[in-house]
Amino acid sequence: MLRGLWLIHPDDAMCRALRERFARLPGVRVIRGRFEDLEPHDCFVTAGNAFGLMTAGIDAAVVHRLGDDLMRRVQHRIMDEYFGEQPIGTAFIVPAGDPSIPFLAQAPTMRVPGNIEGTDKVYCATWAALLAIQAHNQGADRPIEVATLPVMGTGFGGVPFREAARQMAAAYRHFLDPPHRFDWEFVAQRHRAICYDGDRQVAR
Repeated sequence: MLRGLWLIHPDDAMCRALRERFARLPGVRVIRGRFEDLEPHDCFVTAGNAFGLMTAGIDAAVVHRLGDDLMRRVQHRIMDEYFGEQPIGTAFIVPAGDPSIPFLAQAPTMRVPGNIEGTDKVYCATWAALLAIQAHNQGADRPIEVATLPVMGTGFGGVPFREAARQMAAAYRHFLDPPHRFDWEFVAQRHRAICYDGDRQVAR
């Protein structure tokens, strides 16, 4: 079972936004730093594009540490399982080949690099990553207990820091408290939690 969620970013302002939005959610650790500085953990989540081209930003740092073969395996999964384009809102787990980070989750926030401000794609990618980890843990010999997420969508995606943190926190909150029945009141509340910041709609 996932018991720890680490959130990493090098910027003080982003880390403050994460602490604010994830306040009182269990198992959360906010780390001001870079991927290269991370302590050992079970799974790192990438937040790149739908084609697994891991050549820029934090994805490039992941490949530099874990090897080009990891990117090839991610791309082969995309070719085999998604016919060459992984939809936003999906994620999968691959072995990373490193005992200090044994797994990688591929959870794209965008088809190709570009602005995603005003959308719910940060939520969708975070939600997909959490669900992929849960699915992995239901049958794996080695479970993922601690996962690290970079901040989704704030680089090429142009999502403001506080909004990215809000959507990521909403996904984690929903993961921790799944529904036991469906009705339109629940659906409206869920939609509002994803797309509204207070009374203001900020995502579609």
